Amino acid sequence: MKKWVPFLKSDPVVAVVRLQGIIASGARGGLNHTGLAPMLDRAFRKGKPKAVALIINSPGGSPVQSALIGAHIRRLATKHKLPVHAFVEDVAASGGYWLACAADDITIDDSSVVGSIGVISSSFGFHELMTRQGIERRVHTAGKDKSMLDPFRPERAEDIERLKSLQSQIHQSFIDHVTARRGDKLSSDKDLFTGEIWVGQKAVDVGLVDGIGHLEDKMQSTYGEKVKFAHYGQRRSLAQRLGLASLDAVVGAVEDRALWARYGL
Repeated sequence: MKKWVPFLKSDPVVAVVRLQGIIASGARGGLNHTGLAPMLDRAFRKGKPKAVALIINSPGGSPVQSALIGAHIRRLATKHKLPVHAFVEDVAASGGYWLACAADDITIDDSSVVGSIGVISSSFGFHELMTRQGIERRVHTAGKDKSMLDPFRPERAEDIERLKSLQSQIHQSFIDHVTARRGDKLSSDKDLFTGEIWVGQKAVDVGLVDGIGHLEDKMQSTYGEKVKFAHYGQRRSLAQRLGLASLDAVVGAVEDRALWARYGL
């Protein structure tokens, strides 16, 4: 009623955006820039909110998608001149923590896991199995590095060296992002960029987050007890709503489960 009567002051509104799942491009049902951009645009624009709150529960994933989503959040925050608050549920690790750093402040639960500022690459090697089974692999390339890290042949020292060089570049981008966003809040007494994770108050102590708390209490203390919440979430595809899954989706689910398991979840 208040918004239709000019002389009545409306209650403040905070747009709440849920960022839940693995960060990955494509149609695996996780977080990616293409899928999130329209929802983020609506959250920052619709109803003239006083602020945007991000509820984050993600073990990470693609560094590029993390950067794209985080940059989109910052562009919208600047354009609409809105503060952004992050609230971590179970975990905001690796790319999930990258998203949290897109906010102006980060609040977690006593048991939330954050950090894992690093880069990881994993695979399998099948060359010995193939040898025992009498299977011959035939690969022909134009360009000596086209078959780098082929899991069906023994590892090469030069492949590992090149991979570590690539990882180092991505890691430095992650460090630069966290440093730019957290600044002087970060502890100078501890190396925070080794891939280590922190829980609850320990994360506050090293400056990765700002405090312990929860969405409603913090927003009420910041914007008043009459603050209202407008919730935004990802839209699931028809196949997901019907519980249908392709083989690719099943394989992706196994990979996703392994990523969550790193943090005991």
